[in-house]
Amino acid sequence: MPAETRGLRVTRAVAAGFDGRAAAALHPDLRTFTADLVRPYALPLREDLLTEGAGHDYAEMGAGLLARALPGGEPADLLILAFSSPDVRPAAPASLQLSRHCPGQPTAFAVCDQGSATAFTALRIAAAHHRTGGCRRAVIVLAEQSALHHRPAEPVELPAEHRAVVLVCEEAPGEGLRVRGQDQPDGADALRSVLDRHRRLGPGAGLLLAADLASHGSAEDTEGAEAARPGQPFTGVWTLLADRLAGPGPLLVADHDRRLGRLSTLTLP
Repeated sequence: MPAETRGLRVTRAVAAGFDGRAAAALHPDLRTFTADLVRPYALPLREDLLTEGAGHDYAEMGAGLLARALPGGEPADLLILAFSSPDVRPAAPASLQLSRHCPGQPTAFAVCDQGSATAFTALRIAAAHHRTGGCRRAVIVLAEQSALHHRPAEPVELPAEHRAVVLVCEEAPGEGLRVRGQDQPDGADALRSVLDRHRRLGPGAGLLLAADLASHGSAEDTEGAEAARPGQPFTGVWTLLADRLAGPGPLLVADHDRRLGRLSTLTLP
């Protein structure tokens, strides 16, 4: 008899917003690092944010959610920190700090610099690790903090609040999660592609859309879909997933990064 198919699935998700600021936001290293980073591009620092110590620490944010995501102390084999906006502790390996707060002290690393596609890349990496046979449980920490300590070269959407989401991915019988990414510069075309993909999943399939992606269609176009609330460009759709994960049927999660022209989707069986 053929061997039973076993795939990696997102089995749990927790999300939370964070008030205040981290002590690291007042550390002089943040100013030094940011100044060195932007000097070749002649971008000015945000002296007001540096002076007031605005911003939060991704290691602190993620550590606060790990106990909720793994309440039984189940050990993880892999931990991935994924983020889009910069951390306030740029020289510190936040993913390694998080691994010390995670049962099993898993192999840990970070993924960034891919806009909203970063979260999907983390899931693709987790699925690839599972296929090696050495990863039965992976933890993915998605984080964004609202302070950018320099003025960007072009307008960017910053988060309305500090927020983190933890996804627990575990081996289970049957088909696992599927991640797809494609170049798609136009947001309206990206939404049409997602809606067509959702229809092919059949009746009963759920659809979760990032706020910006949903904005390219009318209420009639997106009938039956759920859109993330605006203001959280990186974690918004994943916060929505944390609320909807226990629902029946397959689920399609979609996000589009208009700046990079990248459409990303996650299909959960």
